[in-house]
Amino acid sequence: KNIAKRFFMLLYLFLKRNYEHIEVVFIRHHTVATEVDEDEFFTSRESGGTVVSSALDLMYQIIGARFPSNQWNIYGAQASDGDNWNDDSAKCHDLLEQSLLPLTQYFAYIEITDGPPQNLWEEYAKLESAHTDHFAMRRIATAADIYPVFRDLFKQKV
Repeated sequence: KNIAKRFFMLLYLFLKRNYEHIEVVFIRHHTVATEVDEDEFFTSRESGGTVVSSALDLMYQIIGARFPSNQWNIYGAQASDGDNWNDDSAKCHDLLEQSLLPLTQYFAYIEITDGPPQNLWEEYAKLESAHTDHFAMRRIATAADIYPVFRDLFKQKV
């Protein structure tokens, strides 16, 4: 969680410094996703089982209610240790492919583990080749990886 918070803090600072008109939505989840404010996002120590699809579903609902994709440039970033209920990872794949990727300019998934890829990574990897223009995945093993991965994910395309 510490590495994920550091990654998101870097992303948040980057967005605030480089863009005048942005709205950042923070979604936290364990078994159920909730929209939270900046303070709760960066300070909460909540933990428990993981149902990732609840966060993706909430993101989709928020976009539909407040951020029509024809009026907003929507970007998503998700960081996870990749551990998810096995039957939920396929649902995450479907939510991304069918609901979120068509609405987003770019979606980045960061898996934070120094072990082998987890089930969520394996499901998302099935999307990567079909959506190379606006979907990216990277892995972070240690805090030293945060900045190089961040730069790689958000480098300007020529």
